[in-house]
Amino acid sequence: MEYGNCYQQPQSTKFDCLLFDVDDTLYPFSSGLSASCTKNIGDYMHEKLGIEKSKIPELSSFLYKTYGTTMAGLRAIGYDFDYDEYHSFVHGRLPYENLKPDPVLRSLLLSLPYRKVIFTNADKIHAAKCLNRLGLEGCFEGILCFETLNPTHNRNINSDGEDEQNTELFDIVEHFSQPGNTQSELPKTPIVCKPSESAIEQALSIACINPHKTIFFDDSTRNIASGKCVGLTTVLVGNSHRCKGADYALESLHNIREALPELWDVAEKKSEQMVTKIAIETSVIA
Repeated sequence: MEYGNCYQQPQSTKFDCLLFDVDDTLYPFSSGLSASCTKNIGDYMHEKLGIEKSKIPELSSFLYKTYGTTMAGLRAIGYDFDYDEYHSFVHGRLPYENLKPDPVLRSLLLSLPYRKVIFTNADKIHAAKCLNRLGLEGCFEGILCFETLNPTHNRNINSDGEDEQNTELFDIVEHFSQPGNTQSELPKTPIVCKPSESAIEQALSIACINPHKTIFFDDSTRNIASGKCVGLTTVLVGNSHRCKGADYALESLHNIREALPELWDVAEKKSEQMVTKIAIETSVIA
């Protein structure tokens, strides 16, 4: 992967950037937002796309496992919808009041003189709301989000990599029920998102982030595996047991200092060489 002239100068430290997912990473799974999001996606599929309620659990499972997000899967199999409307429906009803200010995490983040960037599959409004509720405004240089990787509403992509408008829906459940059918025969999605390695590489390129000098924090084992493949140092969050591709595993980001003390070992030396600018308002990288 090319990074232009971003890294022509020798670096004095092993890492220079920390990359963070948002949901179930900056805050715990126990907050209930994940469960509410799953319910809202099901409601959207039924109310807006006309999918029978009885078919939603199995369909959602196949779409999520195959395409990374249910949204990406829905577009792949032929459903078209407004992205902003989808995000507003799915995220706009979340119990954000369950998220409380986290001064411990804020202090940890601000004590680290490295670039700190958000990388989420969610939309920018959701990411901003979460940071606001957690009291983490100003802790990050910017946000890599859904809009960053999907600036326009693309049509579906056929097997030749060309845009096309589907006239009928692809039955993914039926596809996998037939022996011999493989993922290589599935329609592609026009949505770019984790855990796609190309999506991660694209996000890193946009933000001029060198994967070999970056630590990636995420709760998804699939995202961690893909991150490792593109050269990131990976930290699985929300579980103390490392998964495939994880260099570290943390029950909570509150445990960063115990797991990665070297980040603080070089902090004083690094702070003497650079002036850390804390953004007053987190910007979206797009």
